[in-house]
Amino acid sequence: MKYIKFLTSLLVIATATAHASISTFDDLALAPNSFFAGIPLPGGNTTQFTSGPAGYYNLATDFGGGSTAWEGWAYSNRTDTTTPGFMNQYSAIAGSGLASANYGVSYAPDYNPNASRLTFTSGTLLSQAFLTNTTYTALSMQAGDSFAKKFGGVSGNDPDWFKLTITGKNGAATTGAVDFYLADFRFADNSLDYIVSPWTAVDLSGLGAVNELVFTLSSSDTAAFGMNTPAYFAMENLTAVPIPGALWLMASGLLALFAGRRRAPT
Repeated sequence: MKYIKFLTSLLVIATATAHASISTFDDLALAPNSFFAGIPLPGGNTTQFTSGPAGYYNLATDFGGGSTAWEGWAYSNRTDTTTPGFMNQYSAIAGSGLASANYGVSYAPDYNPNASRLTFTSGTLLSQAFLTNTTYTALSMQAGDSFAKKFGGVSGNDPDWFKLTITGKNGAATTGAVDFYLADFRFADNSLDYIVSPWTAVDLSGLGAVNELVFTLSSSDTAAFGMNTPAYFAMENLTAVPIPGALWLMASGLLALFAGRRRAPT
C-alpha cells in the first residue's frame, strides 16, 4: 500500500507540473498601460531581457532628433484594441494578457529573419505558446491602411493570409517548424475567413528539445520591398514539458506493473 501511495504522489506531482508556464512576462516590472522595447542607442543597442529561463533578443536604435526604432521583442500591458496605426504597435488585439497584465510583443521584419528569437541555456521540451495579433496588425488587415491592403480585398474573395512560422533549433541543427496562421482568407466560403483576436494555443511539442526559437512572418500582401502587412504578433505563456513529463510516464508504468502483479493468481 505504501508503494501505491508513493507512486500516486509522483503522478499527482508530475501531472500538476507537466505543463508548466515557464515564460509569462509577469516577472518583468511595468507601470500600468506601458511597455518596454529596449534602450535605444546610436548605432543600435543589442540586448536581451529574460522571462523565466527564456532570453528575448531586442535591438533598439536611436537615429537622433527623437527618432528611434526597435526590432525583436518587447513586453507590454497596453489594452487599446480600437486605435489603428503604428502609434499603437504595443497593444494586443486580445485586450490584455492571457491571465494577467503583461505579454510579449514581437516585431519581426522580413529584412532581418533572425530578429525575433529567444534562447534557453539548455535543451527545453516545449508544450505550447499562446499567440494573437497586435491591434496595429489586426486593424490593418481588417480595413487596410496607407501601406497594406484590406484582407479579402473589395470583393472579400482575395485569398489573403498572414502566417507565423516558429522554427526550433538545438545548436546548429533545426529540430522542426510550426506554422500558425494569424489570418486566413483562403476559404471558398468567406464566412470562414478569420483574423485571430483571442489568445490561441499553438502546439510546439513537435519541435523536440530546443535551445532557440526563431519566429518569422510572411504574408500574401507583399511588394517589391517586402511584406506590407505590419510584421507584429503577440505571445503569452510559453509552456514547457519538463522532466516531470518523463516522471509521469515512469510512475504510471510502475503503477500498472504493481497492479498487474497484485492481480496475478497465486
